[in-house]
Formats: sequence, structure tokens, C-alpha cells
Amino acid sequence: MFKEFDYEKLPVVDIVNEMITDAAKRRASDIHFDPTPTILKVRIRVDGELTDYAEVPESLKNPLITRIKIISGMNITESRLPQDGAIKNIMEDSDLDLRVSTLPIVYGEKVVIRILDYSMSANGLEALGFSAINFEKVKKLIEIPSGILLITGATGTGKSTTVYSMLQSLNTAERNIITVEDPVEMKLSGINQVQTMSEIGLTFANALRSILRQDPDIIMIGEIRDDETARIAVRASITGHLVLSTLHTNNSLNTIERLLDMDVERYLLGSALAGVISQRLVKKLCPKCRSSRKATDYEKNVFKIVLGMEISDIYTPVGCDECYKGYKGRIAIQEVLMIDQSIRDAITNNIRKDELRKLVYAENSTITLLQDGLTKVIEGLTSFEEILKVIDIEDDLGQDDESIKNALMGKIDESFSNNNNIEIL
Repeated sequence: MFKEFDYEKLPVVDIVNEMITDAAKRRASDIHFDPTPTILKVRIRVDGELTDYAEVPESLKNPLITRIKIISGMNITESRLPQDGAIKNIMEDSDLDLRVSTLPIVYGEKVVIRILDYSMSANGLEALGFSAINFEKVKKLIEIPSGILLITGATGTGKSTTVYSMLQSLNTAERNIITVEDPVEMKLSGINQVQTMSEIGLTFANALRSILRQDPDIIMIGEIRDDETARIAVRASITGHLVLSTLHTNNSLNTIERLLDMDVERYLLGSALAGVISQRLVKKLCPKCRSSRKATDYEKNVFKIVLGMEISDIYTPVGCDECYKGYKGRIAIQEVLMIDQSIRDAITNNIRKDELRKLVYAENSTITLLQDGLTKVIEGLTSFEEILKVIDIEDDLGQDDESIKNALMGKIDESFSNNNNIEIL
């Protein structure tokens, strides 16, 4: 992974261009330039994992950072304040769309270049790794005439990719689709996209008020960031519009609680919320070199409790010349909740959290993130270790439930033979 450059002979312009294009070829999502007292350390994030890439000598630290700031449209004389910029250029027949951010630290300016990859969005919803059951739910959700559909997860979990895939599926001549984003990450033909500019007062909330007077059929809000935006989005969805947006929450149940915390009225949320898609990204096993191994007792118990299945073997990473440490690319694990009347009534009537949880995860037959992830482990798409990185299994199953603790330790009784008896938190 480490790359050597001829810093004495190559111009800074060529070094920067080569770093960007080479990182893109290695499927990197981010390039980090970290100043230290002696060198400029360069790291790249591949499949969600940062790894050392290069070391720039001290004599070229400032010229290299300055070059990046120039091509990203930043003020090269300002090094005391954070700045944001963008690079869009064609290098070696590759159309790269880059977002650049600088941050002053004690040893200089740290720069991060995000490489935006729209290939997954362009391939459609079918390429996003939804299970057959979840895919059918998603298709139904995006065809509803009105309501709010939320895609949730932490930063960098593919929310924008999912939203853009949905927009492309919905983009027909009969629909007026308007988006409000910060920034507009992917330009879509036939869709009216608004770039917010808070410095002149064009915020999400203000833009939404104007959009409602533009006769929209579908509205996409890049992110619900504050209480005002949440309330306007919910009100827009109950006036005959389909509203798509993203939110930083862990799962479907937390999403409902977060919206209520943002002062959205219960009766409005109960009427407006149509569905929630929660997702995480895990590294994908290389299909060329993956191998099978015996499952541990703990792993067997987890599969027994969560899926009600007896598992003896699971796949594990190996490593070959076509992957990195046995992984190649990433895949999403998803939780798709379709809001039915019982959940609407529970939200409106302020039902207790434990009762709402049963409606969301038991009676509504929602496949949880943990269940979807373990299913993809069985299918050989990812590894058990990757699921452990993104989901705390004990906490997800119920950290205070002694019967579950005993089950994970191997004391499984007959109550765990049927997955329907397990309450996932």
C-alpha cells in the first residue's frame, strides 16, 4: 500500500495529481494529509480503514498544501481558519469529484480530500445490497404518494448513495422533483437541485418554504439538522408530498425518538412518517480468496439466538493480489421499517418505549441490522468480525437480560429455538 515518490525530481503539481489519481484507483474514499514536526504524513482510507500511503519531506509540506488549496479554490493566504473547497477535473480520463477540507492544527494545516464515488448510485437500488424482503419494502416505500421517508446512520454509511439511487428511480417526466442540499454532491439531469448558502440566509428551512410554492411532487432534503427543518419537512409530507431525507440515528426506534426530541408534534409524526431505512457499511469479503472456517461456540450461540439457525462454518478473509487483507469493497447492512397503523397509533398516543419496541421489531417483522448482517455473513458477503465492529451484539440483544447473557455463554434453552421469541433492542 505504501508508495514512494521521487520528491527531488517531480514537480509538486505532478505529485499532487498522482496522489489523487492513484488513491482513486485504489478505491480510496479519503486522502488525509497530516502535518507532523518533521514530515507530512499521507494516509488513505480504503473500505473504511485508514492506512499509511506516503511521507512527504518537510521541505515540500507547505508547497504541497498550497497546491491543494489553489486547485480547490481556497484562500492560500489564510492558514488560521478552517476552509472548504472542491476539485472537479478530468485526470487520466477519470472524472473525479473531490471535496476538500482544511483544519489548522499545532503543526500546520491538516487537509482531507474526500473522493466522491457515484457509481453505486448510478447502478440503481438493485446494487445496494438489500435483501429480497427489504428490497420489496423499499420499492413500496418510494411509490407512496405522500409521507416522509428517512435514511439514517452515522457519517460515511452510504446514506447519500441510497438517497440518490431512490431519486434516480423516481426521476420521470411526470414528476417535479426538487432537492435542497449542502453541498449538492451529485448533479442529476431532470431534477431541480438547490444549494444552500447560509451566509446569505438560504438555509434548509428557508429553502423548504420556497420549494413548497414550486408545485413539487417529491422533495429531497440533504439532511435534517435542526428542529425547524424537521418540523417543516414533516408538515410538507402531510400536504401531499413525498419527502426523502437523512438523519444521524442508529436504528428505526431511535429515529422516532430523535424526531420527537426535535419538537415534532406526535400527531403530525404519527401521520407523516412512512418508513425508516437504517444502514451501516461493512467490508466485503473478497470472493476470490475467502475461505471457510469452523464457527466458535460464541458465534454459534449468536446465530442461534438471532436467526434461530444452527451454524457450523462461516467465511473468513484470507488475502490475495486482488484485495486488501481479504476484503474488496464494502456492502451495506440495512434495517427497513414500514410504518403501519399500529405504530402510527403508538406514536400519537405516547405509548411506552418498550411497547413501541415490540411493535417495531416483533409484530411488524422488521429485519434488524444485526439479523441482516448475520444473514450476509452466512452468504459469505462479509465476516463475523466486521459485524462486531459496527454492532454491539450484547447491547443490541439486551444487556440487562440474564437469559440472553446465559445464552451467549452457551446455556441456550428451548425458548431460543424460535427466533420470533427474541426481542431485539
